[in-house]
Amino acid sequence: MNSESTPAKRQRPKDIKAALPGLRRIVERFSPQIRKQGALLTFSVIGLFVEVLARLLEPWPLKLIFDNIIVPGASATPSSIPWLSNVEPNMLLIGSALAIIGVASIQAGAAYISMVGMSLAASRIVTEIRATLYAHLQQLSLSFHYRAKGGDLITRITSDIDRLRDVTVTAAVPLFVNLVTLVGMVGVMFFMDWELALIAVAIFPIFIISTVKITKRIHSIARQQRKREGAMAATAAEAMGAIKVVQALSLESMLEDMFSKENEKSLEEVARTQQLSAGLQRTVELLVSVATALVLWRGVHLVMQGSATAGDLLVFINYLKTAYRPTRQLAKQMAMISKATASGERIIDLLDVVPDIRDRKGAIAAPPFRGGVKFKNISFAYEPEKLILQDLSFEVKPGQRVALVGASGGGKSTLVSLLLRLYDPTAGQIQIDGRDLRDYKVASLRQQISVVLQDSILFGVSVRDNIAYGSLGASNAQIEAAAQLANAHDFITALPQGYDTLLGERGATLSGGQRQRIAIARAAIRKAPIIILDEPTVGLDNENEQAVTEALRRLAQGSTTFLITHDLRAATDADLICYVEAGKILESGTHLELLRLGKRYSALYQIQNAIGDQLSQKNPLAQKP
Repeated sequence: MNSESTPAKRQRPKDIKAALPGLRRIVERFSPQIRKQGALLTFSVIGLFVEVLARLLEPWPLKLIFDNIIVPGASATPSSIPWLSNVEPNMLLIGSALAIIGVASIQAGAAYISMVGMSLAASRIVTEIRATLYAHLQQLSLSFHYRAKGGDLITRITSDIDRLRDVTVTAAVPLFVNLVTLVGMVGVMFFMDWELALIAVAIFPIFIISTVKITKRIHSIARQQRKREGAMAATAAEAMGAIKVVQALSLESMLEDMFSKENEKSLEEVARTQQLSAGLQRTVELLVSVATALVLWRGVHLVMQGSATAGDLLVFINYLKTAYRPTRQLAKQMAMISKATASGERIIDLLDVVPDIRDRKGAIAAPPFRGGVKFKNISFAYEPEKLILQDLSFEVKPGQRVALVGASGGGKSTLVSLLLRLYDPTAGQIQIDGRDLRDYKVASLRQQISVVLQDSILFGVSVRDNIAYGSLGASNAQIEAAAQLANAHDFITALPQGYDTLLGERGATLSGGQRQRIAIARAAIRKAPIIILDEPTVGLDNENEQAVTEALRRLAQGSTTFLITHDLRAATDADLICYVEAGKILESGTHLELLRLGKRYSALYQIQNAIGDQLSQKNPLAQKP
């Protein structure tokens, strides 16, 4: 795969033939994680086979009691054990009773060891898979995340992975135990009497046909259900993330209807799966009853003819009940495994997405930057043949302040996104200190660039941690120094727990100006040689704007700074102003040079000045500092 795609759109075959390859694909894809638990899995498998052996031995003490105590004449039959006829009946009875307890104890202990071992191994495996998936999602570029639905991604990293673990313990392991038990019991039955064994297994073809037919439909429904659950999670996450807009526009009823329809469809699919599973279980019960009746009918004739003992018939009937009893749960287990297969494939689909932005071969760790930046003939398109930037070139010296101005949608934010390598240019080259930034490892590049956005995102952790995210491992003294530089120290210390105050999601418990100043502190603590300011004062009142502006001036000292702004008065002291429109730099120069040029920048500046003067005359509080 050469570029990222949204995995939810990928198509897969929807028949039973896809189930086994899907399971094989899951095992192969996660074989490194499985191999790490090899010792624990081996120990669990040994316990599993001991459990199966105990199941095979379970009815034999009863055979001894029937053939040698209840029906003592059976000791003359071919299947009897001759030396047992010399054992005193009470001793044989006591020994058989103790054997029943012993076999049950061994079976219970082995089952416990096997189940606990498998559960622990499964938990360790899926924990590592979840960590791998989360790390992979963090590496996928913005182009992927803009296309994907956040709720669906959350579903994959939580419930899809939980389903893999749960099904391993509650369905896959029991199914394997039951299949091994069935094979073992059929083998013993053929050893004891091939005729009764043939009768017992005669229902297999009918059972297999029924299972394949119904499981095919279960697998298809399970795949569709997982996709629908992802869509519901995405709808819910989107609504919760924009709850203020939802309530302001009175969209609650509409969104409730949308969610309700998807929820009802999901319920119908669950009900259909349960209906199919129940139908298969009833079919199995009927087939087992038929097989039991036939074995009993023929077995009694063999006992009456002296070809078999009552104990032999008891073993056969017990094996039939024990061997076929798990098949009643087979439909349920297959339904769970089909759902887990769908979940596993959804996880693999994500892991198979190759990031657009990644370290190319031979990339090196970036040395400390001086801050010289050069854009050479840059073109960029989010979609083919729809260029956002067209053959754009300019150069910024170390420590210079460049302002990118112009109408919205002109490509200013896209331009600095290329500097961060959130995207790569379609054509051209961006150089830092004379070297293509793609020569550097992505992480080492971004660590030397600080960013303050218009809507700076804070995390639901303490104020101290939010600032420290700019430079992990920063000391408390460094954190407080950064806050003071950002004009944030005073209001932070006034919070209930000061720097240890926990913030609401996205910093919702703070005002816009407070959020911006914490974001500036987070940028300042990095002490980056390159700084990007993307409309950092938009939406702030005069008091907050002044505090933020002062903080930004201190932040930018000595660093190469890119300022994106619509307010041309904020760009007047820039060393270079680029007027960007329709993906092109139409004008560039200093403020005075562009005013003397008398074109777009000059006209827009005069208009903004006039509007600002009018606002100041009407409301002195509206005057910008």
